[in-house]
Amino acid sequence: MTEWDDFRFFLAIARETSIKKAANVLGVNRSTVLRRIVRFEEEQGVRLFERMPTGYFTTPAGDEMMKFAEKIEAVTNDVGRQIAGRDTQLSGTIRISLSGVLATYLLIPAFAKFSRSNPDIELQILDTYEIPDLARREADIAIHISNDPPDGLVGRRVVKVARAAYTGADNLDRALGQIVEPTGHQPHNDWIGWSTDPSSLQWVEDSDFPDQRVRNIITDPFATVKALEAGMGMSILPCYLGDSEPGLRRIPKGNVQWTTDLWVLTHRDLRNTARIRKMTQCITETLISKRDLVEGRREIP
Repeated sequence: MTEWDDFRFFLAIARETSIKKAANVLGVNRSTVLRRIVRFEEEQGVRLFERMPTGYFTTPAGDEMMKFAEKIEAVTNDVGRQIAGRDTQLSGTIRISLSGVLATYLLIPAFAKFSRSNPDIELQILDTYEIPDLARREADIAIHISNDPPDGLVGRRVVKVARAAYTGADNLDRALGQIVEPTGHQPHNDWIGWSTDPSSLQWVEDSDFPDQRVRNIITDPFATVKALEAGMGMSILPCYLGDSEPGLRRIPKGNVQWTTDLWVLTHRDLRNTARIRKMTQCITETLISKRDLVEGRREIP
């Protein structure tokens, strides 16, 4: 008899086109995924995947099965969210999606305090810059930086995330001198970017120093901090990160370059769940208490 778990395994492979990636998504080992999909195909009496060197791709029968499986998934998730939405107990799991930088610099102490006060609640902190599909229960709460959050979610815009130009404390005078009175190229006033996508470089033109070149790319913000401290150049960072690091300094004018809204979001079916409501309140109050830091208004010595 076909069970929902069979469809769940099928969908993971169809979406990831890889047994290994599907196993990671499902939290099982590769052999389990292979065994389950072979059994599922035998039960259906049809081949659902083409096994190619580049991955697993659905056959025409697999395409039809995917439409059916997604309908079952949607109904299952709807039922799960509606049941969870009636949960009045401070117990269970809360999956929170946010970037590791936001967690590290703003919210980990609050999560720790919440965890100590609510021993029957398990927290799962998911490090990602992408907003998960809350309808599919990929997360229960999303802390997301955006001026245009996805439709269908509920929550509130809590603070604005400000960004400014930073360099290492030991590099500040040299970098500023070369920027203001250029006397030839000096590497300590090069920009460090965070993406090779040309569209991501608009911030250079919008900055106080639009004529400085982007020489290096570092995609990890924690590594960028270390590079700035080592005198590698300058970069745009969120003020809650740059102003929290004693080894960094804003570059005068050092004014805020731009701001983006920070939202705390959940699915409408979960907003009245006791544990979700309590956690969103905790997150919101913590962010508001740090508004000056996040919005770039904290007094810097």
